[in-house]
Amino acid sequence: MMKKKLVHEFDYYVLLFFAMAFIGWIWEVLLYLFTEHAFINRGVYRGPYLPIYGAGGLLLCFLLRGFRKKPMRVFFLSMLICSALEYFTSWFLERLWGIRWWDYGGHAFNLNGRICLAGAVVFGLGGTGLVCVLLPLYEKLYGKISKKWRFALCLLLLAVFIADATYCAVRPNTGRGISQGG
Repeated sequence: MMKKKLVHEFDYYVLLFFAMAFIGWIWEVLLYLFTEHAFINRGVYRGPYLPIYGAGGLLLCFLLRGFRKKPMRVFFLSMLICSALEYFTSWFLERLWGIRWWDYGGHAFNLNGRICLAGAVVFGLGGTGLVCVLLPLYEKLYGKISKKWRFALCLLLLAVFIADATYCAVRPNTGRGISQGG
């Protein structure tokens, strides 16, 4: 018997992207609140989202959904996938704007300061939580929202994000505590 392939509508992925981007933003803001004792809006954009977390969440959703019942495999694959994404994103942002938004140079087992073992472990834990726990909850919640409201929410989020991205393409967020060399 062939396994049924799970395909969702576009709004499913847009809302998942923004949910993960917002959760990533919350994570980083709280991390800096506790370590630096200051509110720092992390990332290139001004809004409460970090697209790297949204993109990472979507990648994990597409690539690892089938391993939901194998959390150890999800953990190690999440470490690998998210570390590769983080490395590439760091390299790309530095090439684009000449600014490094993060530097793990002082952390053990880092690679060119772009990624480190501790970060990879956190991504592994986060990816496992996403794939094995949050995605099933998200799918239940998604199914309870009417298509009309999902569509309206997608339009609003995308409009705000596009406006923010357009503004930040010229003036990226390089405020205190965000970038190295900015």
